[in-house]
Parts: sequence; C-alpha cells; structure tokens
Amino acid sequence: MTKPRFLSIAVLLALLVGLVAQSGLASAETSNMLKSDSMVGVPQALTGATNAIRGIPGGGIPWMLDSGKVVLTTDGHLTVKVEGLVLAAGPNAGNNPVNPFRAIVSCLASDASVQNLQTATFPATTGLASAGGGNARFEGDLVLPDPCIAPIVFVASGGGSWFASTGG
Repeated sequence: MTKPRFLSIAVLLALLVGLVAQSGLASAETSNMLKSDSMVGVPQALTGATNAIRGIPGGGIPWMLDSGKVVLTTDGHLTVKVEGLVLAAGPNAGNNPVNPFRAIVSCLASDASVQNLQTATFPATTGLASAGGGNARFEGDLVLPDPCIAPIVFVASGGGSWFASTGG
C-alpha cells in the first residue's frame, strides 16, 4: 500500500470514529422523561371542573380507551398515540364524537407553579371504537420548563377538557 493511500484511509477512519462518537454523545443528551404504555380515561368522579387535575377539567362525561402510549423526552419531543378513545357512558357510549384532539403536558416548575403546555390540535377519527373511532396520533415539540417535575400527559378536546391521561 502506498503512503498517500494509507494516509487517506487513516484520515477517513479517524473522521468516521469522530462521527460515531459525536452521534453517541448527541443521543445520550436526550432521554425519555416520561414513557407510558398505558393511559386511563376520565372517570365519573373527575368529569367537569370540580375535580380538575392541575387546573385541567375532565371531559363532561366519562371516557375510556383501548390503548394509549406516550413518550416525552427531556428536550420536549412528545409522541402520543391513542386507540379507541370514546365515551364510556350516556347514549353515545362506545363512540367518539370529537375531532380534533390536542395534547396537554402538565409540569410542576421549580417554584411549585403548574405549567400546562398545549399542542396544536390533531385529527382524531370519529365514530364507534369498533369501527376505528377514537384513534389519533401526535408527534411534535414543546418548550418545557426546566425542570419539568412530575409530568402528566393528557389527551384533550380542542377546548382543553381532558379525556385520557398518563397514570393509568
């Protein structure tokens, strides 16, 4: 092997090692703050504003869901996926009449204040859960307080009443 070719290969290997190390550091800086493979629908006792959680009222009647998943990273990247998020009571039980949804991330700040951060609205399928109603997915970024203590993620109406939350 000639000396110039050996140097070229050595330089390329050094660059490759540097890129791999740098990407490893970048991924180490962002970690999951909250990861939940379950959510709970709003129960009767938490409907309306009387027993709001961190200032967020529950939907007007109970809600239930088949599944819900949430990932919130330390840099504020949020992914929410719900399936079968529908009314649990009343004449429309088993049905989702609401489109769109939004997500709300609730944090306690270092001064003990509650900070509720809302996403833009995102589409939800309407209709019976058995026919695909109540399915929705959101992915986006929020600017979280530093620190964001005891985060809770809610799936809510466009107006901000929650239907499902982490903690199930």
